[in-house]
Amino acid sequence: MADHYQNNIYHHQEVGDSYGTYGEGHEEYGYQADYPPQEEDAASDVTEGHDEEDQMYEGEYQGIPHPDEVKAAPRDARAKARATGSAVSELEELSEQYEDIMQDCGHGKFQWTLFMVLGLALMADGVECFVVAFVLPSAEKDLCLSNAEKGTLGLVVFLSMMVGAFLWGGLADKVGRRRCLVVALAINCVFAFLSSFAQSYGFFLFFRLLSGIGIGGSVPIVYSYFSEFLQMDKRGEHLSWLCMFWMIGGIYASFTAWGIIPTYGWGFSMGSEFQFHSWRVFVLVAALPAVTSLVGLTFMPESPRFLLENAKHDEAWMILKQVHDTNWRAKGQPEKVFTVTHIKTPKTAEDEFIEIQSSTGTPVQRWAVRSLTLCKLVLRNVASLLSPELRLATLFMAVIWFCMAFSYYGLSVWFPDMIKYLQYQDYEARVKVFHRERVENFHFNFSLENQIHKEGEYIRDKFISIEMKSVKFEDSLFEDCHFEDIRSTDTVFENCTIVSTVFYNTDLWEEKFIDCRMENTSFLNNKHGCHLDTEEDNDVLIYLVSFLGSLAVLPGNIISALFMEKFGRVKIIGGSMLISAGCTLFLFLSFSESAIIVLQCLFCGVSAAAWNGIEVVTVELYPTSKRATAFGVLNALCKLAAVLGSSTFSGFVGVSKAVPVLWSSAALVGGGLVALKLPDTRQKILQ
Repeated sequence: MADHYQNNIYHHQEVGDSYGTYGEGHEEYGYQADYPPQEEDAASDVTEGHDEEDQMYEGEYQGIPHPDEVKAAPRDARAKARATGSAVSELEELSEQYEDIMQDCGHGKFQWTLFMVLGLALMADGVECFVVAFVLPSAEKDLCLSNAEKGTLGLVVFLSMMVGAFLWGGLADKVGRRRCLVVALAINCVFAFLSSFAQSYGFFLFFRLLSGIGIGGSVPIVYSYFSEFLQMDKRGEHLSWLCMFWMIGGIYASFTAWGIIPTYGWGFSMGSEFQFHSWRVFVLVAALPAVTSLVGLTFMPESPRFLLENAKHDEAWMILKQVHDTNWRAKGQPEKVFTVTHIKTPKTAEDEFIEIQSSTGTPVQRWAVRSLTLCKLVLRNVASLLSPELRLATLFMAVIWFCMAFSYYGLSVWFPDMIKYLQYQDYEARVKVFHRERVENFHFNFSLENQIHKEGEYIRDKFISIEMKSVKFEDSLFEDCHFEDIRSTDTVFENCTIVSTVFYNTDLWEEKFIDCRMENTSFLNNKHGCHLDTEEDNDVLIYLVSFLGSLAVLPGNIISALFMEKFGRVKIIGGSMLISAGCTLFLFLSFSESAIIVLQCLFCGVSAAAWNGIEVVTVELYPTSKRATAFGVLNALCKLAAVLGSSTFSGFVGVSKAVPVLWSSAALVGGGLVALKLPDTRQKILQ
């Protein structure tokens, strides 16, 4: 059938016409609004003996219009506008025809299957944002990270995702949504796997960089891809439901980190050169959503709307037929026939340019020309976002994305850091100070924690098999002492005199002795390098706060999905951003950890509705040929704002609460007011 159909298409196409001709049918389109009547001998058992004209709609007497009439009303209005000779461009006609086809295909099993596959890809992006934050407390000990290296590692995640969003978003409009998403997820999976085995900081940083570039492309592609399988009245709601997977990613990351990282028995080692601790197991588990989505994508087709924009009529027709048949069979109506014959297929000058260049030279030259041409087309597409017809929309969306990301990611870092600061203050307030103590011939067989020892004297004492946490010795004397099997955290010796003392199998190395004088002192079998502490190295707070923040997004997701079509995208975005700004002002009244956690949950819940609206509007404002590119550029801007917000806000922890609160409130108010200037895209056909 496909071969016969293909021959029939090309038989009717005329040279010089950039579009395929319409089929014989209703309103010059190659399909009919109603399905053709079945022959008498082809009637199903269900319909046998019934006359459709005799069937009465039960709401007729109540004046309630039939659902089919409601669905057909917009289509009839568009057909009437064309019949009256209204000026409609060819691309607008294609958009209208595609919308009518998607309505005939319905919303069912196919969309829900794609929803799950793409949701896992979006979940993988959410997980990526948390991975480094969760493993850092362990990795900094395991990989000997300095403060500068820790900051670089956290920064590289967002920068790599920014590059990935820009790169894959642009390529998806020229190469294909599905193909780019498969490659991006494959890159993420491969380098996430390699990063879990990296034994040095340099390799770990490099692999996480490439992993971030891969997963960075998932968000712009996923929304563009899924939106092109949705009809107009389902688009806002189901794109909002899709957003929930980002929240699920945060819950998955915090829950699995909580269960895996503190469980040190999950790791193994091969000598002293290769260590595989539990935090590396978590890095592997964190990649599972991306792996699952990648497997699912092998069974999913390309976006037919993308194929039509790139003059691939036959492939698009076959996919649309697959969507139609899958949905109606699942609904128990296999007799429904896909009646589309011809669909408009534009052939642009850009496509011709690629064909002309690729037909010359050697394979290497053709590959180089194709790559160069592709880069030019992507950059040209990016530049077109500032064309007169799109300039204002791009400017408004850039302001909204930046303001929302700056506040959201900035406060997302500030909340847990502020809680840690409050805990640290409480911990410091309980420090024990020992002044001029003299201890002789004593066996320390208990751990020392949160202590300061000043001008003490320790004569012939033994410190064996103990832990020292946050311990400081100042101006003290150690004479003929013995340290054995010591594990230490934040422990230092400053201006001390150490005489005839032995350090055996300890992690007390030179850096922990500041301006100390040593005489006849031995260091035997020292634990060289960095060592992972086994207790309280991973504060449960970092998991709990992230878990609660992610879980709080659920109400915002549900409310925005249910009311996206009723209230409209503009009101959802503007209202949510203004309410979020009000939430941040309550931080002036918070003086405890519990109050900050409650406000964080409230802020995340309200912000979720704004994010949903922003992502839906971004999809609907731009035409198919620029949709993924625009989403990629704006998402890259979002990651840049995240870097600026998180690095700026973290600098004010313990210094000033007013600056982060006022900055975030001002950004949210500004973005919310700009959002109210956006056009309402509820009843807008996907261009």
